[in-house]
Amino acid sequence: MASASLRIDIDAIAANWSALDAQSAPTTQTAAVVKADAYGTGAGRVARRLQRAGVRTFFVALADEGASLRQAVGEGPEIFVLSGHMPGDTDMLDDLDLTAVLNAPEQVTRHMQTLPHAPFAVQLDTGMNRLGLEDTEWQSLKPALVAKGPALVMSHLACSDELETGMNERQLAEFKRMTDGLGLRRSLAATGGILAGPDYHFDLTRPGIGLYGGLPFADADPVVRLSLPVLQIRDVAPGETVGYGNTWTANRPSRIATVSGGYADGISRHLSNKATLWAGQTPCPLVGRVSMDLVTVDITDLDGTPEELDLIGPQQSVDHLADLIGTIGYEVLTSLSRRYNRIYTETLV
Repeated sequence: MASASLRIDIDAIAANWSALDAQSAPTTQTAAVVKADAYGTGAGRVARRLQRAGVRTFFVALADEGASLRQAVGEGPEIFVLSGHMPGDTDMLDDLDLTAVLNAPEQVTRHMQTLPHAPFAVQLDTGMNRLGLEDTEWQSLKPALVAKGPALVMSHLACSDELETGMNERQLAEFKRMTDGLGLRRSLAATGGILAGPDYHFDLTRPGIGLYGGLPFADADPVVRLSLPVLQIRDVAPGETVGYGNTWTANRPSRIATVSGGYADGISRHLSNKATLWAGQTPCPLVGRVSMDLVTVDITDLDGTPEELDLIGPQQSVDHLADLIGTIGYEVLTSLSRRYNRIYTETLV
């Protein structure tokens, strides 16, 4: 098979959720964020496994994602739509019992006019300046919204994994100032907020990246393994070049493996001449440029001929790979192509 294999350990995702749930305050419910197709791992299968682990509340980014998730998990679980109530979402929100997280006055108006009896949540801007009602908007709308009884009032930390900035403390104080004494169900913490301690937990936490093996949850079980099949091996003499642009030149007699996978599969072109692939415990440098469907790897130091090489796996996490190109594990995960042959590990109980 020429397509690469993306192995996804769904039991590890459930174990990571349980570990983060155990770190949440005893009276706090732990939800799960499964937006962007569960960060590229497959929202339907992941959500069903998380249901068995005890998850009763999910978060997605878009109403369309919520519709697909409702088909996967059935009636019952709460599904919050973080983008809110957008034009064209009304029937979907109503028919599928999705809860819009209202972020702006126009969304509040739209929701109250079209779905006055439907559940809703409210997001507040406590300093991130991204989504959510600003303080003046909240003060104006608060009496009517509180009277309606939102299912949740939430905000989002801008620097949850950068504890030294002081931003977390400022946002926590602002969130409490805006919501204390209202008797509403509240949420502030995603993965980083859970790890920041119980002051941030409130009534519900909503871990995302930590479920999928990414930082800042350093103790997470690894979830994905990306193995690229070897298509061809050739001998390259000293002085010969490899790949587009002649960006790598052999300085010794070399064995070069051409493997299946490229930037069309989410392997960033910025990894050219930087990344390492692995044959078991042996590192094998990526040499030359990453092309659309292929990368070339120096396997000179291997004793044998591998059938596949790991780009993500026991020796190299998504965050290690992200560090090479100045990005984050979120981007690496969500860029993983649908061309990969996905192989799921899951214990059916």
